[in-house]
Amino acid sequence: MPGVSRRPLALALLALAGALAVALSLAVGSVPIRGAELWAVLTGGGDPLHRELLLSLRLPRALAAFATGGLLGLAGALMQVLLRNPLADPYVLGLSGGAAVGALGAMLLGGAAVWVPGAAFVGALLSTVLVFGLAQGVGGWTPTRLLLTGVVVAAGWGAVVTFLLTLSPAERLPGMLYWLMGDLSYARSPWPAWLLLVPAALLVLPLGRGLNVLARGPLQAASLGVAVRPLEITVYVLASALTAMAVSTAGSVGFVGLVVPHMLRLALGNDQRLILPASVLAGGALLTLADTLARTLLAPQQLPVGVITALLGVPTFLLLLYRSR
Repeated sequence: MPGVSRRPLALALLALAGALAVALSLAVGSVPIRGAELWAVLTGGGDPLHRELLLSLRLPRALAAFATGGLLGLAGALMQVLLRNPLADPYVLGLSGGAAVGALGAMLLGGAAVWVPGAAFVGALLSTVLVFGLAQGVGGWTPTRLLLTGVVVAAGWGAVVTFLLTLSPAERLPGMLYWLMGDLSYARSPWPAWLLLVPAALLVLPLGRGLNVLARGPLQAASLGVAVRPLEITVYVLASALTAMAVSTAGSVGFVGLVVPHMLRLALGNDQRLILPASVLAGGALLTLADTLARTLLAPQQLPVGVITALLGVPTFLLLLYRSR
């Protein structure tokens, strides 16, 4: 089968692209590090200054960027199957709004920076429970009802965010705005994101066949023996947790979860057994490159990574829409 035979090759190329993106992120910066010096540090030797720079600053940030991109890419692919809409986005159900309220509330109350990701995660999960509860109706929830409820809840969170920004002191306002635009400088540790990303990526692999059928509609999936409602709930909860962790790690980073799965479907087809792991690798590589640009484009000043993803994502998405007419 041609689709099966090209799957390992596509994943291998994407894994190589991700490794190169991480290597570039480690090498590029205010202090350039050549390949031999980089290898010496990673193998336990090298200059002490380079070791401190790489192991304490660049490597944690690069790993956090890759994990966040992988979380958003996988969440976007799952959301597009769940809502049966190729333009669905991980933030479409108000998750980023709930996370923003949690994080801004922690900043406004003077909480330490280490509490901001935790508060964002709690806010995103609260938004998930709120949207899922309000979307329930006769016969359960439907993709349309879920989408409309998410849009309304997101608008409500947006009003709360504006209110919090109005109340915030002037000295804390820049940090709040940077977080809202997506900022990996708040990523204290990449490991929580990786501890969710790896099990989630392994969990969705056996779900690929069922998701292929679900993408054609719930009636056809049920007629073929797929347990539609448990599968939909699993996808919704998992995508919500992935988005919550991504937002709590790097703030509101847009377009990764929207553009990456859409591009991969145009290039590789619509087999979820390939698209889901490919979205993890491509999303991680894209956000790592975007964060490298955010650090270096106007150095020593750093840009929010959400600005870079928007600048890359908007024209790319418009081009994809034009080509898919």
